[in-house]
Amino acid sequence: MNHAPHLYIAWQQLVEKSKIMLRLATEGLWDELIASEMEYVRAVHQVAELTQQNPPSSAIQDQLRPLLRAVLDNESEVKRRLQLRMDELATLVGQSSMQKSVLTTYGNQGGHVLVPQSSNDTSH
Repeated sequence: MNHAPHLYIAWQQLVEKSKIMLRLATEGLWDELIASEMEYVRAVHQVAELTQQNPPSSAIQDQLRPLLRAVLDNESEVKRRLQLRMDELATLVGQSSMQKSVLTTYGNQGGHVLVPQSSNDTSH
């Protein structure tokens, strides 16, 4: 039985799922991106199983190569965008931690307001 058409279709579906993930990452729809990841992983497993069951000929591999390139390019861009998002979140967490530290420090002043005194102040 020839599995080549099934394998090609599975690769096309994988490319489409990788395009969806890239679109979600581009639009900053992070929750939706994470939700779509399971479908993507299932598609990867399906391609792997079909390939293992019936390794493709050289001619089929040549046809699949552009699909593989598209998936790898999309994955690379999704990872790049995820890294940017992680960097952004790390910056926000850092700012939040700094604000909390400042508030804690000033809160520990016990309600005392520290006012610099003028050097011209002659009253003792």
